[in-house]
Amino acid sequence: MNLSRLEIGPLWRALLRNKVGASLIAIQVAVTMAIVINSLAIVIQRDAMMQRDSGLDEDNTFYITSTGYANDFNAQVSVTDDLSRLREMPGIVNAIQINAIPISGGGWSMSLAKTPGDDVETTNTAVYMVDENALETLDLSLVAGREFTPQEIRWRQPSQPNWPSLTIITEALAKSMFDSANNALGQTVYIGDEEPMTIIGVVDQLQAPWVGWSNLEHSMLSPENMAFTSTRYLVRTQAGQRDRMMLEVEEMLSSSQSGRIIRDTTTLTETRDRSYQQHEAMITLLLTVISALLLITIAGIVGLASFSVQKRQQHIGTKRALGATQIDILRFFLLENMLISGVGIILGTLCTVGLNIALVQWFHVTPLAWYYIPAGALVLIIAGQVAVLAPAKNAASISPAMATRAI
Repeated sequence: MNLSRLEIGPLWRALLRNKVGASLIAIQVAVTMAIVINSLAIVIQRDAMMQRDSGLDEDNTFYITSTGYANDFNAQVSVTDDLSRLREMPGIVNAIQINAIPISGGGWSMSLAKTPGDDVETTNTAVYMVDENALETLDLSLVAGREFTPQEIRWRQPSQPNWPSLTIITEALAKSMFDSANNALGQTVYIGDEEPMTIIGVVDQLQAPWVGWSNLEHSMLSPENMAFTSTRYLVRTQAGQRDRMMLEVEEMLSSSQSGRIIRDTTTLTETRDRSYQQHEAMITLLLTVISALLLITIAGIVGLASFSVQKRQQHIGTKRALGATQIDILRFFLLENMLISGVGIILGTLCTVGLNIALVQWFHVTPLAWYYIPAGALVLIIAGQVAVLAPAKNAASISPAMATRAI
Protein backbone atom coordinates (compact mmCIF):
# COMPACT_ATOMS: atom_id res chain seq x y z
CA MET A 1 0.00 0.00 0.00
CA ASN A 2 1.35 3.41 -0.95
CA LEU A 3 0.29 6.07 1.54
CA SER A 4 1.28 8.81 -0.88
CA ARG A 5 -2.00 8.03 -2.65
CA LEU A 6 -4.01 8.08 0.55
CA GLU A 7 -7.27 9.96 0.19
CA ILE A 8 -8.48 12.38 2.81
CA GLY A 9 -11.78 10.50 3.13
CA PRO A 10 -10.38 7.36 4.77
CA LEU A 11 -8.12 9.42 6.97
CA TRP A 12 -11.11 11.54 8.03
CA ARG A 13 -13.09 8.42 8.89
CA ALA A 14 -10.18 7.19 10.97
CA LEU A 15 -10.21 10.46 12.88
CA LEU A 16 -13.91 10.09 13.57
CA ARG A 17 -13.19 6.81 15.34
CA ASN A 18 -11.00 8.77 17.77
CA LYS A 19 -13.05 11.92 17.67
CA VAL A 20 -12.75 12.88 21.36
CA GLY A 21 -9.01 13.58 21.25
CA ALA A 22 -9.18 15.17 17.81
CA SER A 23 -12.14 17.33 18.84
CA LEU A 24 -10.34 18.57 21.95
CA ILE A 25 -7.31 19.60 19.88
CA ALA A 26 -9.50 21.30 17.27
CA ILE A 27 -11.32 23.25 19.99
CA GLN A 28 -8.00 24.14 21.58
CA VAL A 29 -6.72 25.44 18.24
CA ALA A 30 -9.91 27.47 17.76
CA VAL A 31 -9.74 29.08 21.20
CA THR A 32 -6.03 29.76 20.83
CA MET A 33 -6.56 31.35 17.43
CA ALA A 34 -9.33 33.65 18.68
CA ILE A 35 -7.44 34.82 21.75
CA VAL A 36 -4.00 35.03 20.15
CA ILE A 37 -5.09 37.03 17.09
CA ASN A 38 -7.17 39.51 19.06
CA SER A 39 -4.47 39.84 21.71
CA LEU A 40 -1.75 40.35 19.13
CA ALA A 41 -3.82 43.02 17.40
CA ILE A 42 -4.22 44.87 20.70
CA VAL A 43 -0.48 44.55 21.38
CA ILE A 44 0.37 46.06 17.99
CA GLN A 45 -2.16 48.86 18.45
CA ARG A 46 -0.92 49.69 21.95
CA ASP A 47 2.70 49.63 20.82
CA ALA A 48 1.85 52.01 17.97
CA MET A 49 0.19 54.33 20.49
CA MET A 50 3.31 54.29 22.65
CA GLN A 51 5.49 55.24 19.68
CA ARG A 52 3.46 58.36 18.80
CA ASP A 53 5.44 61.58 18.67
CA SER A 54 4.28 64.13 21.25
CA GLY A 55 5.65 67.01 19.17
CA LEU A 56 8.13 68.04 21.88
CA ASP A 57 11.89 67.70 22.27
CA GLU A 58 11.31 65.08 24.97
CA ASP A 59 14.94 64.09 25.52
CA ASN A 60 15.93 67.65 26.40
CA THR A 61 12.86 68.95 28.24
CA PHE A 62 11.81 68.92 31.89
CA TYR A 63 9.38 70.77 34.11
CA ILE A 64 9.45 72.02 37.69
CA THR A 65 6.82 73.34 40.10
CA SER A 66 7.00 76.46 42.28
CA THR A 67 4.45 76.83 45.11
CA GLY A 68 4.34 80.00 47.21
CA TYR A 69 3.21 79.89 50.81
CA ALA A 70 4.25 83.25 52.35
CA ASN A 71 1.56 85.84 53.03
CA ASP A 72 3.40 88.45 50.98
CA PHE A 73 4.13 86.08 48.06
CA ASN A 74 3.50 87.91 44.77
CA ALA A 75 2.83 85.35 42.05
CA GLN A 76 3.10 87.76 39.14
CA VAL A 77 6.44 89.16 40.26
CA SER A 78 7.70 85.66 40.99
CA VAL A 79 6.81 84.31 37.54
CA THR A 80 8.32 87.30 35.76
CA ASP A 81 11.57 87.04 37.72
CA ASP A 82 11.80 83.25 37.38
CA LEU A 83 11.34 83.26 33.61
CA SER A 84 13.89 86.02 33.18
CA ARG A 85 16.47 84.07 35.21
CA LEU A 86 15.72 80.78 33.46
CA ARG A 87 16.13 82.23 29.98
CA GLU A 88 19.49 83.75 30.89
CA MET A 89 21.00 80.48 32.14
CA PRO A 90 23.65 78.92 29.84
CA GLY A 91 22.48 75.55 28.58
CA ILE A 92 18.78 76.49 28.41
CA VAL A 93 17.18 77.01 24.99
CA ASN A 94 14.03 78.60 26.40
CA ALA A 95 11.47 78.31 29.19
CA ILE A 96 7.80 79.11 29.70
CA GLN A 97 5.17 79.02 32.37
CA ILE A 98 2.50 76.50 31.40
CA ASN A 99 -0.75 75.28 32.91
CA ALA A 100 -0.46 71.64 31.79
CA ILE A 101 2.14 69.21 30.49
CA PRO A 102 1.55 67.25 27.25
CA ILE A 103 1.06 63.46 27.70
CA SER A 104 1.07 63.90 31.49
CA GLY A 105 -2.49 62.77 32.18
CA GLY A 106 -3.77 66.05 33.64
CA GLY A 107 -4.72 69.32 32.01
CA TRP A 108 -7.36 71.68 30.67
CA SER A 109 -9.81 71.05 27.84
CA MET A 110 -12.44 73.20 26.20
CA SER A 111 -14.90 72.99 23.32
CA LEU A 112 -14.56 75.18 20.25
CA ALA A 113 -17.35 76.07 17.86
CA LYS A 114 -17.32 77.81 14.50
CA THR A 115 -20.48 79.74 15.33
CA PRO A 116 -21.90 81.00 18.63
CA GLY A 117 -24.92 79.31 20.17
CA ASP A 118 -26.00 76.54 22.50
CA ASP A 119 -26.98 73.92 19.91
CA VAL A 120 -23.98 74.08 17.58
CA GLU A 121 -21.38 71.47 16.71
CA THR A 122 -18.27 71.71 18.87
CA THR A 123 -14.76 70.24 18.75
CA ASN A 124 -12.89 69.35 21.92
CA THR A 125 -9.32 70.49 22.40
CA ALA A 126 -6.63 70.68 25.05
CA VAL A 127 -5.70 74.19 26.19
CA TYR A 128 -2.15 75.34 26.96
CA MET A 129 -1.63 78.78 28.50
CA VAL A 130 1.72 80.08 27.30
CA ASP A 131 3.61 83.23 26.31
CA GLU A 132 5.49 84.38 23.20
CA ASN A 133 8.31 81.87 23.85
CA ALA A 134 6.04 78.83 23.53
CA LEU A 135 6.99 77.68 20.04
CA GLU A 136 10.72 77.49 20.74
CA THR A 137 10.26 75.92 24.17
CA LEU A 138 7.77 73.34 22.92
CA ASP A 139 9.77 72.70 19.75
CA LEU A 140 6.84 73.65 17.50
CA SER A 141 6.95 74.80 13.89
CA LEU A 142 4.48 77.16 12.27
CA VAL A 143 2.50 75.65 9.40
CA ALA A 144 0.65 78.89 8.77
CA GLY A 145 0.34 82.35 10.33
CA ARG A 146 2.46 83.76 13.12
CA GLU A 147 3.30 83.33 16.79
CA PHE A 148 2.25 85.54 19.72
CA THR A 149 3.94 88.86 20.38
CA PRO A 150 4.90 90.00 23.93
CA GLN A 151 2.18 92.66 23.79
CA GLU A 152 -0.51 90.02 23.24
CA ILE A 153 0.27 88.08 26.45
CA ARG A 154 -2.09 88.85 29.31
CA TRP A 155 -2.15 87.80 32.97
CA ARG A 156 -4.81 85.34 34.07
CA GLN A 157 -5.92 85.74 37.67
CA PRO A 158 -7.24 82.84 39.79
CA SER A 159 -10.85 81.97 38.89
CA GLN A 160 -10.82 84.38 35.93
CA PRO A 161 -13.45 83.08 33.48
CA ASN A 162 -12.88 85.00 30.25
CA TRP A 163 -10.46 84.19 27.42
CA PRO A 164 -8.01 86.14 25.25
CA SER A 165 -9.10 87.19 21.77
CA LEU A 166 -6.32 85.29 19.94
CA THR A 167 -5.22 81.66 19.69
CA ILE A 168 -2.83 79.32 17.90
CA ILE A 169 -4.04 75.80 17.13
CA THR A 170 -2.50 72.54 15.92
CA GLU A 171 -2.74 71.41 12.32
CA ALA A 172 -4.86 68.40 13.35
CA LEU A 173 -7.40 70.68 15.04
CA ALA A 174 -7.39 73.01 12.02
CA LYS A 175 -8.15 70.08 9.71
CA SER A 176 -10.93 68.84 11.99
CA MET A 177 -12.66 72.22 12.04
CA PHE A 178 -11.70 73.84 8.73
CA ASP A 179 -10.26 71.04 6.54
CA SER A 180 -6.80 72.65 6.32
CA ALA A 181 -4.36 74.95 8.11
CA ASN A 182 -4.70 77.70 5.51
CA ASN A 183 -8.48 77.64 5.75
CA ALA A 184 -8.27 77.93 9.55
CA LEU A 185 -5.97 80.96 9.53
CA GLY A 186 -7.89 84.14 10.37
CA GLN A 187 -11.07 82.25 11.31
CA THR A 188 -12.96 83.00 14.51
CA VAL A 189 -13.77 80.21 16.91
CA TYR A 190 -15.97 80.44 19.99
CA ILE A 191 -14.88 79.10 23.37
CA GLY A 192 -16.58 78.84 26.74
CA ASP A 193 -19.56 81.19 26.96
CA GLU A 194 -19.44 81.97 23.24
CA GLU A 195 -16.30 84.10 23.50
CA PRO A 196 -14.64 84.75 20.12
CA MET A 197 -10.98 83.89 19.51
CA THR A 198 -9.20 84.59 16.24
CA ILE A 199 -6.79 81.96 14.91
CA ILE A 200 -3.53 83.74 14.13
CA GLY A 201 -1.31 80.67 13.69
CA VAL A 202 -1.27 76.93 13.08
CA VAL A 203 1.55 74.70 14.41
CA ASP A 204 2.60 71.27 13.23
CA GLN A 205 1.96 69.07 16.27
CA LEU A 206 1.34 69.25 20.00
CA GLN A 207 -0.34 66.41 21.82
CA ALA A 208 -2.91 66.80 24.58
CA PRO A 209 -2.20 65.59 28.14
CA TRP A 210 -4.40 62.48 27.84
CA VAL A 211 -2.74 59.67 25.86
CA GLY A 212 -5.95 57.64 25.64
CA TRP A 213 -8.00 60.52 24.25
CA SER A 214 -9.37 60.19 20.72
CA ASN A 215 -8.58 63.88 20.13
CA LEU A 216 -4.96 63.55 21.26
CA GLU A 217 -3.65 65.82 18.48
CA HIS A 218 -6.19 68.58 19.21
CA SER A 219 -4.45 71.39 21.09
CA MET A 220 -4.66 75.18 21.26
CA LEU A 221 -2.37 77.83 22.72
CA SER A 222 -3.84 80.68 24.75
CA PRO A 223 -1.62 83.81 25.12
CA GLU A 224 -1.45 84.29 28.88
CA ASN A 225 0.71 83.94 31.93
CA MET A 226 -0.90 82.89 35.19
CA ALA A 227 -0.75 84.81 38.46
CA PHE A 228 -1.28 81.60 40.44
CA THR A 229 0.31 80.76 43.79
CA SER A 230 1.39 77.38 42.42
CA THR A 231 2.84 77.34 38.94
CA ARG A 232 4.78 75.08 36.62
CA TYR A 233 7.74 75.93 34.37
CA LEU A 234 8.58 73.94 31.25
CA VAL A 235 12.28 74.14 30.36
CA ARG A 236 13.96 73.07 27.14
CA THR A 237 17.71 72.61 27.31
CA GLN A 238 20.46 72.26 24.77
CA ALA A 239 21.12 68.71 23.61
CA GLY A 240 22.61 66.58 26.36
CA GLN A 241 22.32 69.28 29.04
CA ARG A 242 18.99 68.28 30.59
CA ASP A 243 20.19 66.36 33.64
CA ARG A 244 22.77 68.98 34.55
CA MET A 245 20.33 71.85 34.09
CA MET A 246 17.67 70.18 36.21
CA LEU A 247 19.97 70.40 39.22
CA GLU A 248 21.07 73.95 38.46
CA VAL A 249 17.52 75.20 37.85
CA GLU A 250 16.24 73.65 41.07
CA GLU A 251 19.10 75.24 43.00
CA MET A 252 18.61 78.62 41.31
CA LEU A 253 14.87 78.77 41.96
CA SER A 254 15.26 77.59 45.54
CA SER A 255 17.80 80.30 46.36
CA SER A 256 16.31 83.17 44.37
CA GLN A 257 13.23 83.73 46.55
CA SER A 258 11.99 82.85 50.00
CA GLY A 259 8.42 81.99 50.90
CA ARG A 260 7.99 79.20 48.37
CA ILE A 261 8.73 75.52 47.75
CA ILE A 262 10.40 74.14 44.62
CA ARG A 263 9.35 70.56 43.91
CA ASP A 264 8.46 67.87 41.35
CA THR A 265 11.34 68.27 38.94
CA THR A 266 10.42 65.77 36.22
CA THR A 267 11.64 64.93 32.73
CA LEU A 268 9.30 64.42 29.82
CA THR A 269 10.72 60.93 29.27
CA GLU A 270 9.69 60.03 32.82
CA THR A 271 6.27 61.49 32.14
CA ARG A 272 5.91 59.43 28.96
CA ASP A 273 6.89 56.23 30.79
CA ARG A 274 4.40 56.94 33.57
CA SER A 275 1.56 57.82 31.19
CA TYR A 276 2.07 54.70 29.11
CA GLN A 277 2.80 52.27 31.95
CA GLN A 278 -0.67 50.74 31.71
CA HIS A 279 -0.12 50.14 28.01
CA GLU A 280 3.25 48.56 28.77
CA ALA A 281 1.71 46.33 31.44
CA MET A 282 -1.08 45.24 29.09
CA ILE A 283 1.42 44.42 26.34
CA THR A 284 3.47 42.30 28.76
CA LEU A 285 0.36 40.49 30.02
CA LEU A 286 -1.00 39.78 26.54
CA LEU A 287 2.37 38.56 25.24
CA THR A 288 2.53 36.19 28.23
CA VAL A 289 -0.97 34.90 27.47
CA ILE A 290 -0.11 34.46 23.78
CA SER A 291 3.05 32.51 24.60
CA ALA A 292 1.29 30.33 27.15
CA LEU A 293 -1.59 29.48 24.81
CA LEU A 294 0.74 28.59 21.94
CA LEU A 295 2.83 26.37 24.20
CA ILE A 296 -0.26 24.63 25.59
CA THR A 297 -1.64 24.05 22.09
CA ILE A 298 1.68 22.69 20.83
CA ALA A 299 1.93 20.42 23.87
CA GLY A 300 -1.61 19.15 23.20
CA ILE A 301 -0.79 18.35 19.58
CA VAL A 302 2.40 16.55 20.59
CA GLY A 303 0.51 14.58 23.25
CA LEU A 304 -2.28 13.52 20.89
CA ALA A 305 0.16 12.53 18.15
CA SER A 306 2.35 10.57 20.59
CA PHE A 307 -0.68 8.75 21.95
CA SER A 308 -1.82 7.98 18.41
CA VAL A 309 1.60 6.57 17.50
CA GLN A 310 1.68 4.39 20.64
CA LYS A 311 -1.80 3.08 19.96
CA ARG A 312 -1.14 2.34 16.27
CA GLN A 313 2.27 0.69 16.46
CA GLN A 314 1.12 -2.67 15.09
CA HIS A 315 -1.02 -0.94 12.45
CA ILE A 316 1.95 1.16 11.34
CA GLY A 317 4.16 -1.92 11.27
CA THR A 318 1.62 -3.63 9.02
CA LYS A 319 1.62 -0.67 6.64
CA ARG A 320 5.41 -0.76 6.55
CA ALA A 321 5.31 -4.52 5.81
CA LEU A 322 2.89 -3.85 2.93
CA GLY A 323 5.31 -1.40 1.34
CA ALA A 324 4.71 1.97 2.98
CA THR A 325 7.87 4.02 3.23
CA GLN A 326 8.98 6.18 6.16
CA ILE A 327 8.01 9.24 4.11
CA ASP A 328 4.50 7.78 3.68
CA ILE A 329 4.11 7.31 7.44
CA LEU A 330 5.43 10.80 8.11
CA ARG A 331 3.02 12.27 5.56
CA PHE A 332 0.14 10.36 7.15
CA PHE A 333 0.57 12.00 10.54
CA LEU A 334 1.27 15.44 9.07
CA LEU A 335 -1.90 15.22 7.01
CA GLU A 336 -3.88 14.00 10.01
CA ASN A 337 -2.72 16.97 12.03
CA MET A 338 -3.49 19.28 9.12
CA LEU A 339 -7.09 18.07 9.08
CA ILE A 340 -7.48 18.57 12.83
CA SER A 341 -5.89 22.03 12.66
CA GLY A 342 -8.03 22.91 9.64
CA VAL A 343 -11.23 22.21 11.56
CA GLY A 344 -9.87 24.21 14.49
CA ILE A 345 -8.99 27.13 12.21
CA ILE A 346 -12.47 27.19 10.67
CA LEU A 347 -14.01 27.31 14.15
CA GLY A 348 -11.29 29.72 15.25
CA THR A 349 -12.08 32.15 12.44
CA LEU A 350 -15.69 32.37 13.62
CA CYS A 351 -14.55 32.75 17.24
CA THR A 352 -11.97 35.39 16.29
CA VAL A 353 -14.51 37.55 14.48
CA GLY A 354 -17.07 37.12 17.25
CA LEU A 355 -14.59 38.01 19.99
CA ASN A 356 -13.41 41.07 18.06
CA ILE A 357 -16.98 42.29 17.60
CA ALA A 358 -17.52 41.95 21.36
CA LEU A 359 -14.25 43.80 22.13
CA VAL A 360 -15.18 46.63 19.77
CA GLN A 361 -18.60 47.02 21.38
CA TRP A 362 -17.54 46.61 25.01
CA PHE A 363 -14.06 48.13 25.11
CA HIS A 364 -14.00 50.30 21.96
CA VAL A 365 -10.87 48.66 20.56
CA THR A 366 -9.99 49.12 16.89
CA PRO A 367 -11.74 46.56 14.63
CA LEU A 368 -9.51 43.72 13.51
CA ALA A 369 -7.80 44.15 10.12
CA TRP A 370 -8.68 41.34 7.69
CA TYR A 371 -5.10 40.13 7.24
CA TYR A 372 -4.73 39.12 10.90
CA ILE A 373 -6.90 36.02 10.39
CA PRO A 374 -4.99 34.40 7.48
CA ALA A 375 -1.68 35.33 9.13
CA GLY A 376 -2.80 33.77 12.42
CA ALA A 377 -4.08 30.67 10.64
CA LEU A 378 -0.76 30.23 8.85
CA VAL A 379 1.19 30.53 12.10
CA LEU A 380 -1.00 27.94 13.81
CA ILE A 381 -0.70 25.52 10.87
CA ILE A 382 3.08 25.82 10.88
CA ALA A 383 3.21 25.47 14.67
CA GLY A 384 0.99 22.37 14.47
CA GLN A 385 3.11 20.76 11.78
CA VAL A 386 6.29 21.45 13.70
CA ALA A 387 4.71 20.06 16.89
CA VAL A 388 3.64 16.79 15.23
CA LEU A 389 6.95 16.33 13.44
CA ALA A 390 8.77 14.53 16.30
CA PRO A 391 5.97 11.98 17.00
CA ALA A 392 5.59 11.45 13.24
CA LYS A 393 9.30 10.69 12.93
CA ASN A 394 8.97 8.18 15.75
CA ALA A 395 6.10 6.55 13.89
CA ALA A 396 8.10 6.44 10.66
CA SER A 397 10.94 4.65 12.43
CA ILE A 398 8.72 1.71 13.48
CA SER A 399 9.99 -1.52 11.95
CA PRO A 400 7.80 -3.71 9.69
CA ALA A 401 8.52 -6.51 12.16
CA MET A 402 6.10 -4.80 14.53
CA ALA A 403 3.27 -6.29 12.42
CA THR A 404 4.13 -9.77 13.65
CA ARG A 405 3.95 -8.92 17.35
CA ALA A 406 0.96 -10.03 19.32
CA ILE A 407 -1.20 -7.43 21.02
